Amino acid sequence: MSTAGPAHDVALAAAGLARWRRRAVLTLRRAAGARPLVYAGNRIELLVGGAAYFPQLLAAIESASRSVHLETYIFDDDAIGARVAGALAAAAARGVAVRVLIDGFGGGETARRLVAELGAQGAQGAQVRIFRPERWWRLEHRLLRRLHRKILVVDDRIAFIGGINIVGDFTAVPPAAGGERRPRYDFAVRCEGPIVAAAALAVQRLWRTLGWALLRRLERRPLPALLAQPRFAGGARAALLLRDNLRNRTTIERAYLRAIEGARTEVLIANAYFLPGRRFRAALRAAAARGVRVRLLLQGRAEYAVQHHAQRALYGGLLAAGIEIHEYVPSFLHAKVAVIDDRWATVGSTNIDPYSLLLAREANVVVFDPRFARHLRAELEQAIVQDSRRLDAQLYARRGLPGRLADWAGYLVVRAATVLLARAPHY
Repeated sequence: MSTAGPAHDVALAAAGLARWRRRAVLTLRRAAGARPLVYAGNRIELLVGGAAYFPQLLAAIESASRSVHLETYIFDDDAIGARVAGALAAAAARGVAVRVLIDGFGGGETARRLVAELGAQGAQGAQVRIFRPERWWRLEHRLLRRLHRKILVVDDRIAFIGGINIVGDFTAVPPAAGGERRPRYDFAVRCEGPIVAAAALAVQRLWRTLGWALLRRLERRPLPALLAQPRFAGGARAALLLRDNLRNRTTIERAYLRAIEGARTEVLIANAYFLPGRRFRAALRAAAARGVRVRLLLQGRAEYAVQHHAQRALYGGLLAAGIEIHEYVPSFLHAKVAVIDDRWATVGSTNIDPYSLLLAREANVVVFDPRFARHLRAELEQAIVQDSRRLDAQLYARRGLPGRLADWAGYLVVRAATVLLARAPHY
């Protein structure tokens, strides 16, 4: 007869839990370099524009009790930037571990100022790091290998992911022709559930990677969120897609291509900077050829002239294939979203251009949920009907020679720059 008592039973249970924890973390880490895991039971809320996004983001930071981890490309020195910086400082002052990672090119002087200001809260746990500080005195091949993703993880239980930077909706947005100022058109999602584990792992891994690169002590925080995320009954299935220059170089583009190639009724893409490669364009044309309705909602106001002309150089071939192109005109379109067949939807930071697909670090959430897809589709449908103009294929084909030359000149410049800047070693 066994003489093992309660202490023996507790030891066995603890050993089993330890093995389970190790397997769970190993599974997540393997998934970071392979086909992304799809997590069931998530709450995914669509947030349209800064008016919906920033109140929830600020409320999450203000309610944080353990940790706040923010990654962003732009952290602007405007009213919204000041409010977010104040919320982060207040969180650090009450003992929350605050980690902020800002891209050196997008953050600029504001990023350097935040390093000093939030760094003063370091005793309470605030740290700010700059991803690849810009060096204008030396042109680097890796200049465009930027941190372009936008992720906030609070207490390892809530994650915000999308295309919205820390910048006000109206900052640097000129009025339209009629004098009306409209906010940037952009999207993000608020996530709860198992997918937060993937977001928590992503931000912690990059933070620790930079810790090695900067020769700083690594923070060995526990990873409870990776092991015990709640699942919500009737919640959505979702996956976090990352793009980097190591194991996830084509993850997001492959996901788009699989979805487009499997489309049966509709492909609807809204993207700020749309300059896809040959394979992506071929997938869109093939979908249109088999009867799928393919619609693109693209930038109608030129925010960056060279990029704008470069993408317009491709419109002729797409229009000739029966693909609809709608240009968003009231303000700057900054969205990076898509809906396919009301079954597959994505929201994130990834443009369909060489910068996002070949160079930058990006993050998208893919949601496999008809309700979410219909919601996003309805938002885009409204923007197409009310705020865009459809390009006519025949009129576009007959546009003047100066316009054609400008478009192709822009295209050649962007392609040449991409080849040059993509030659650097991967990191």
